[in-house]
Amino acid sequence: MMRFLQLFIPIVLFFACSSHQSSQNETATTSVKNTSTVQPIKDSLLTGKIIKKVICNNDAAQSYALYIPPTQNNAPMPVIYCFDPHGDGSLPLENYQALADAYHFILIGSNNSKNGNDWNITQNIWNTLFNDTQNRLPINNNRIYTCGFSGGAKVAGFIALHQGNIKGVIAAGAGLPEDQPIGNLAFSFTGMAGRGDMNMTDLIALNNELDKSGTTHRIILFNGKHAWPPANAMRIAFTGLQLDAMRNKITDKNDSLIQSFTAEMNKQIEQDIAAKKLIEAHQTYTLAINMLNGLTHTTNAFANKEKVITNNPLYSQQLQEAQQLFATAQRQKQIFQQQFQQGDIQYWISTINDLNAKAKASTATGAMYQRLLAYLSLAFYSISNQLIHNNQNEPAQYFVTLYKMADVTNPEAWYFSALLNARSNNAKEAEADLLKAAGYGFADTARMLQQPEFQTLSQQLNFILIESRMKKTE
Repeated sequence: MMRFLQLFIPIVLFFACSSHQSSQNETATTSVKNTSTVQPIKDSLLTGKIIKKVICNNDAAQSYALYIPPTQNNAPMPVIYCFDPHGDGSLPLENYQALADAYHFILIGSNNSKNGNDWNITQNIWNTLFNDTQNRLPINNNRIYTCGFSGGAKVAGFIALHQGNIKGVIAAGAGLPEDQPIGNLAFSFTGMAGRGDMNMTDLIALNNELDKSGTTHRIILFNGKHAWPPANAMRIAFTGLQLDAMRNKITDKNDSLIQSFTAEMNKQIEQDIAAKKLIEAHQTYTLAINMLNGLTHTTNAFANKEKVITNNPLYSQQLQEAQQLFATAQRQKQIFQQQFQQGDIQYWISTINDLNAKAKASTATGAMYQRLLAYLSLAFYSISNQLIHNNQNEPAQYFVTLYKMADVTNPEAWYFSALLNARSNNAKEAEADLLKAAGYGFADTARMLQQPEFQTLSQQLNFILIESRMKKTE
């Protein structure tokens, strides 16, 4: 096993920090219909309620989750197309339904876009999704946005790069598709990441590159891990879309929103300064300046805030500490890469327990350990997935065990474990693992039922029980 891993690991690690999306360099031809006029709702689609499965009229294999805010008329509304890395179209809608009500956004979540699709498949999914929703919903075509998390963030960026009608992208937990030259983008870009997200530093680097361009952009950091952002962080992103529309004169200027957002940012900066969180204070200041640019006199609105922050000796000290933490994390990743080839389970038990304990601290150091755990989760996923694909069951079992240890609530880890148990004809353990996967959010019934390993044990696995533990779909 070790000889195999020595050949295999360097290749896997090259991809470990990238999205699970494949064929990033392919450019698919587009066939999206040009709908310059807005058509009224032709179907009796409920407002004020999440519909988890709207089947596309021209392709019954494709569907999307839909939320239309309550409205007094059938006036066109802005729309945000959401992309979850696991094809859970309703998840972002459930997270942000209240925001859709507050900002009057239609939310649409693809049930077909997921990690593993190549760009041609992604383009076809988008074409069908876009044309169907354009024909059935009251969409304001001047305000079409995309939003995604992790691999879904790359989908959101890919669509905006290849369609001329996307006004803004919200990318959480990942940036633009790989090998994309950074220049003047035709859409605004909002990067989002938890401070415990392994991709946070990549999004910061992308934001710094965009600083050199004329692209409207910002980055929103929050306390959290590699996950869809909490609603309060996403609220700032939605506010950014509103402010962009005002700046571009697509919608009327809303002085009340501008004033309330300015006051909110000022209050947050003051709180961060008082708490001696000067890096966070400067990040909030930069975010506010970027979002309000051209809409208010930001110099007056945030008078002397930057000087108060940057002239404080503690700010320089905290910057130096942040750089040291980054260097520490990079060294630790190099150690991990060496250990991937050793097969020392005791090392990983000790290391993962240590990381979990240290990651609980609500400090910058704690966030670094969260990012290291997330890095291990992604690395173990990538290695396990490749080994399973190559039918290398023994080393796959080893890395799936590590995957479950590093990310115990990740449903994919338990799905992999179930698959390997099925290959060993261990139906009892396979079912137990599938129940755990369902309990942690796995809901892809079709994938489970079509999995050859589970089909072989179909008479021994209680699929009805497993499906009952999944989220209900409509």
